[in-house]
Amino acid sequence: MQHNQQTLAEIQDFKGKYPKQLWYLFFSEMWERFSFYGMRGMLVIFMVDKLQMNNKQANLQYGATQAFVYAFTFVGGLFADKILGYRKSLFWGGMLMIVGSVILSLNPEDYFFPGISFTIIGSGFFKPNISTMVGALYRQGDSRTDAGFSLFYAGINLGALLGGYACIAIAQSYSWKLAFGLAAIVMTISLVTFIFTQRSLGPIGLQPIRSEGNSTKNWYEYAVYGGSLLVIPVIMKMVSETQYTDWFMYTIGPCVLIYLIYEMMKYPAAERKKLLAALIFILFSILFWAFFEQSGGSLSLFAANNLHNTVLGIPLNPNGVNNAANSLFVIIFAALVGMAWIWMNKRKIEPNTIVKFGLGFLFLAGGFYVFYSTKFFADANGMTSLDLFTFGWLVITFGELCLSPIGMSVMTKLSPPKLQAMMMGMWFLASAYGQYFAGLLGANIAEASSNSTNLESLNIYAEGYKQLGIYALIAGVVMIAISPVVKKLMGEVE
Repeated sequence: MQHNQQTLAEIQDFKGKYPKQLWYLFFSEMWERFSFYGMRGMLVIFMVDKLQMNNKQANLQYGATQAFVYAFTFVGGLFADKILGYRKSLFWGGMLMIVGSVILSLNPEDYFFPGISFTIIGSGFFKPNISTMVGALYRQGDSRTDAGFSLFYAGINLGALLGGYACIAIAQSYSWKLAFGLAAIVMTISLVTFIFTQRSLGPIGLQPIRSEGNSTKNWYEYAVYGGSLLVIPVIMKMVSETQYTDWFMYTIGPCVLIYLIYEMMKYPAAERKKLLAALIFILFSILFWAFFEQSGGSLSLFAANNLHNTVLGIPLNPNGVNNAANSLFVIIFAALVGMAWIWMNKRKIEPNTIVKFGLGFLFLAGGFYVFYSTKFFADANGMTSLDLFTFGWLVITFGELCLSPIGMSVMTKLSPPKLQAMMMGMWFLASAYGQYFAGLLGANIAEASSNSTNLESLNIYAEGYKQLGIYALIAGVVMIAISPVVKKLMGEVE
C-alpha cells in the first residue's frame, strides 16, 4: 500500500487555503492541548485541597513541574530530530501522557508524583513535533504558511479553552478522578486521530535513521524508549523534593550560557551581535513567562479563595475562568491584532520586533494592575469581582499577542544554521526558567499570606500583583528604550 502515499511535493502542491493534513494535525493538537491545559489548571488546587500542601509548597511544586515540562521539550525535540522522527516521538509522548493521566484518575492522592512524571516526559516528546510537521506541509516562501499556522494556533487555544475550563470545573463540582480521567480520554482521542490520519502525511515526520537505510541503528530507538522510562523515578524525586529542581536550574542555565559564549567566539562579529540580540530576547522572555505563568500558580489560589462566581451575571467556575479566559480572548482577538499590524505596516508606522516585545510587557503590567485593583471591590469576607479579574486577562492577552509572532521565528532568523537547534533549545529552556521563577514568585506571595484571614490574604495577593505589575512596567520601558541598540545588533534581520 506504500505506493498510495503522497509525495512531499504532492502534499505541498495543495489547492486552496489549507492542506487537508492541516485539519488532521489541528484536531490532534487541539485534544492534546485540552489534556495538557486541563491538567495544568488542576495541579495547584489539587495539591492544596487533596495533598494538604500549604500554598507556598504548592506553588514551588507547580513551578518545578512546569519547568521540567519545558526543559524536556528541548530533549524530546533532539531525540525526534536525530532518532525517532516526529511521528514516533509524538506517538510515544502521547502514550506516556495517557498512562500518566490514567494513573492519576485511578488514585491521584497516592500516585500523584508518578502520574505527573509520566505526563512530564510525555509532553517533552509530544509538544515540539506537531508544529514542526505543520511547517513541513508548506514549501519555503509559500504565502499561505502564515494562514496555516494561524489556524493551528486557533486549535491550540480552542483545546486550552475547553480543557482549562472543563477539567477544573468537573474536579471541584464532581470528582478529581473523573477530571483526570477526562484528560486521559481526550489525550487518547488526540492520539487515535493522529494514528488514523498519519498516512496522509506521506514522508513528513518519518524516522530519520530508517530513511537513511540504517536499520542497524534500531537499538537507538529502543534505548530512547527505555531511557525515558528509566528517568521517570528521577523526575519524581526532583519534582517532589524541589531543592533538586533548584540545583538542576542553577546548573543547566549557566552551563548552556557558557557553551553558547564558547560557540559565539567561532563566528565573525556580525553573527556574534545577532546571537547577543537573541540572548536579550531570551532573558526578557524568562521575565515575561515568570509573570504570565502565575495563572497556574498563585492566580489559581486567588481565584479559588477570593473571587465571586459570576461573569456578567452568568454563573461560572472562577478557576475555570482563570484557566480559560486567555485562550478565549486569543481566539477572538488574534486575527484583529494581526490586521492592525498589517494596517500599520502599510502606513509605515508598525513598531519593530523589539518595541512589540516591550509593548507586551506594558500590557502585562496593565493586567496585573487590574488584578491589584480587585482589592478595592472586595466585601468583608475577602471576596471580589470575577468580572474585573476577567478584564485583567483581556489586557494581558493583548500583551501575549504582541509577543506571539516573535519567539521562535526570531531565534531562527538570528542564529547561524549550525546553531539553530541549540538556540531553539535555549528558547524552550527560557520557558522552563520562566515557569520555575513563576513558582518562586507565587510561593513568596503565598508565604506572606499564610495564617491570614481571607480579606487579609486578598490584600496581600493584590499587593504582590501590584509589585509584579511594576516590574513588568520597568521591563517594558527598558525593552523599548534599548530597542535602537538591539536593532543595531540584529543587523539586516527584521
